[in-house]
Amino acid sequence: MDHKIIHIPQTESTNLSLQLLANTENLPNQSMVWTDFQTKGRGQAGSSWESEPGMNLLCSILLYPTLLPANRSFTILEIAALCVKHTLDRYVSDISIKWPNDIYYQQQKISGILIENDIAAGRIIRSIIGIGINLNQQEFKSETPNPISLAMITGQTCDRKVILNQLHKEFMALTDELETGKFDILHQQYNASLYHRNGFYSYRDAAGIFEARIHSVEPSGHLNLERRDGTLSQYGFKEVQNVKN
Repeated sequence: MDHKIIHIPQTESTNLSLQLLANTENLPNQSMVWTDFQTKGRGQAGSSWESEPGMNLLCSILLYPTLLPANRSFTILEIAALCVKHTLDRYVSDISIKWPNDIYYQQQKISGILIENDIAAGRIIRSIIGIGINLNQQEFKSETPNPISLAMITGQTCDRKVILNQLHKEFMALTDELETGKFDILHQQYNASLYHRNGFYSYRDAAGIFEARIHSVEPSGHLNLERRDGTLSQYGFKEVQNVKN
C-alpha cells in the first residue's frame, strides 16, 4: 500500500495526530502528517518547539521497522537526522548534526527531532518521527539560545511543500538502507556528519568544564569524548553539554 501524506491545518502536535491516526486506521508505512501550526509543539525532554503559524515545516513520519532490535533504536534517530541534513544540503552548506538530535547550520540550530518508539518482544514495532525545520520564520522569541531559519540564511522564502516532499524522499531512501540491514553504513554517515566533529572544544559534565574532542558515537547513541590526555569518557543524553567557545 502506498504511503499517505496528510495535511492538518492545526494540531496539538503532529506526533500525537499521527499516533491517533495510526491507532484508528491502517496507515501505510512511511506515511506522514504535516501541519501549519502546533498548539503544543514538543522537543526532547519535555521542551517546547517554537514556530509561527505557516512559517516552518512541522511533520511526523510513520515507520514500521522489520529488522530493528530494540537495542538499535538509535538507528532511527540517525535516519531522521540524516534525512534532514541531506534535505538542507540542497540549499546551504555547513549543515551538521549536533549529538544527539539537533541539526545545526554553523553554530545555530535549524532543526530538531523527537522520536517515539513502540517496543514489543525486544523489537521496535512502530516509530513516530517528529521533525521541525525552521524555514521562513524571521524572529524567535523563546528561550532557545541560537535558532536560525533557512530563509534567514539564504534571504529567500522557502516553499514548505517542496521541502516536505524532498524530506520524505530522503527518508524513504534511508529507510530502504535500514530494511536491507545497512546499519553500519547509516552509523558511519551519522558519525561523519557530527557538529564539532574535528578539533577540541569545551564541554561540561557533572564534574565541571573540560576540553575534549569527539571520538565517536556508539550504535547505542552514547557519545565518546576524548580528552587532551587521551582518556575517553562516555555520556548518555543530557549527561554532557557543549560550552560556547
